[in-house]
Amino acid sequence: MAKSFKHLRDKMPLDSQAAASNKAKALMAEMPLSELRLARKLSQAQLAEKMHVNQAAISKMERRTDMYVSTLREAIKAMGGELEIQAKFPDGSVSITQFHDIRGNSGS
Repeated sequence: MAKSFKHLRDKMPLDSQAAASNKAKALMAEMPLSELRLARKLSQAQLAEKMHVNQAAISKMERRTDMYVSTLREAIKAMGGELEIQAKFPDGSVSITQFHDIRGNSGS
């Protein structure tokens, strides 16, 4: 009989559990847009409806390696989030604020 992952995880040494947890958090901190959509439990059709575009437009957007900041902001907003853009330097990070929505909404 198959055992649940929770059962197997609970039998692991605590340091192994911590390492696995840290690795999972690192993987969740970075992901392609399509994986983010899936993690938010949205289909392409559902996201398309929220963005007032067709499903094919979402598919195309998710395959792009370059897009407008405004398009990415709309997608993140439709998923329930807020886009922030930061420049990271060895001596610290700076939030870039010039990408505000032209309608007067603050976004990044």
